Amino acid sequence: MVNLGDEFPNFNANTTIGEITFHEWLGDSWCIFFSHPNAFTPVCTTELGRVAQLIPEFTKRNCKVIGCSCDGIEIQHKWIEDIKSYSKIEGNFPYPIIADESRSLAVQLGMIDPAEKNKDGLPVTCRAVFIIDSDKKLRLSILYPATTGRNFSEILRVLDSLQLTDEKKVATPVDWKFGDSCMVLPTLSDNEATELFPAGFKTVQVPSSLPYLRITPQP
Repeated sequence: MVNLGDEFPNFNANTTIGEITFHEWLGDSWCIFFSHPNAFTPVCTTELGRVAQLIPEFTKRNCKVIGCSCDGIEIQHKWIEDIKSYSKIEGNFPYPIIADESRSLAVQLGMIDPAEKNKDGLPVTCRAVFIIDSDKKLRLSILYPATTGRNFSEILRVLDSLQLTDEKKVATPVDWKFGDSCMVLPTLSDNEATELFPAGFKTVQVPSSLPYLRITPQP
């Protein structure tokens, strides 16, 4: 298992674009690493297609994408044609998929879903999502069961929040999206906040009289 803030493991893998060493492939980019249970299944097809459609958005954010599956490479290449057809994707498929046939990576990263099995009775990977930053540190981990498709627009929103809050001393509130107002960190004094946020901030009055709810336009 990898905890938040840990360096994401380096590994060698066979993928749909050939052999890679993960850290070398990643370089100085951020990364969305996500697993899926099985090729030629309906929910996975919709997910991988949606990620392919969002690649321009991830690229804008210096973020690479890589999938992970327990299926072999030949199976994945055949399935990719279905994904492209379903999601109206032209040209080459825009991101690699790892062939973790031994399930060693799935076990190492805690991605096995014991409740879901393939036709041979073997456990399959859950729908894991990891966000890895440009220092190769794990910044987010979400595990979905095999039966629930993910919302990759939400993953993109979280990426925006992580990159913004790395640069600016703010936090993003509930349902925040890029361009919305942010919360001033409670570790900052009012004087520090005034210096850091030229647009100013508003302190929300609450029954406790504690001035911890301070809102500022997104810096």
